[in-house]
Amino acid sequence: MEKVAEILAEAAAEAVEPRFRALATGEVLEKAPGEVVTIADREAEAIIERRLRELLPVPVVGEEAVAADPSLARALHSEPAVWLVDPVDGTSNFVAGRPEYAVMCSLVRTGQTVASWIWQPATATAYRAELGAGAWRDDVRLTRPPAPADAGKLTGILKSRFLDPDHRRRLEANGSAFGAISPGRNAAGIEYPDVVEGRFDFILYWRTLPWDHAPGSLLLTEAGGVAARLDGRPYRPEAPGGEDGLLVAADPATWELARAVLIRD
Repeated sequence: MEKVAEILAEAAAEAVEPRFRALATGEVLEKAPGEVVTIADREAEAIIERRLRELLPVPVVGEEAVAADPSLARALHSEPAVWLVDPVDGTSNFVAGRPEYAVMCSLVRTGQTVASWIWQPATATAYRAELGAGAWRDDVRLTRPPAPADAGKLTGILKSRFLDPDHRRRLEANGSAFGAISPGRNAAGIEYPDVVEGRFDFILYWRTLPWDHAPGSLLLTEAGGVAARLDGRPYRPEAPGGEDGLLVAADPATWELARAVLIRD
């Protein structure tokens, strides 16, 4: 667990942090409509991939590698063990000079996340989780306290960018029943720790790319929270494809309450 944390921090120090607020012309590219990638993403992923393979020689499914060759994501289903890597989570924040970004990694075995790491360079904060062994911020074990039982006192994030307009309007209207709703912080590696640490009580995601959600979902569930599809299935990292929503919450009661409010007609 400590070695992977070191790999992420070292890769960030080598390839990411020196370019924060210092990206040169031509170092930011559009890899898909509305999606940017930087030289920092690509160099950090290469460093992390090489070092993880030295630690455990299994396939590495990296965000930028999959952008170039989507077939690489099949390893999540075909291989007994896979590393998942997000070299710069929150790239749009990074490009804009905002400090809300993270470097993330997970280990997936037979389709289940068994270990995860989140490194937040701006604050030098390390989160890690191991299936059945708990969640940690640096050397502090994390336990998420129960959230308020009243929907009007809950705070949450609704990620509505990838929803159709009618669905978006309904969710936003239903969301008015909560105490406070935010559009989010544009980085799962910031948002999941925010739920674990009590700054938000729930988040509804729609697009669920595995490198975005495997690290934080394990961190949250090991701290006592819930990460499940809207039909109640526990979250498992899957190759990009059909999106059917992911609701994460502070505890089971909050998950049930948030779901009931959000999906009502």
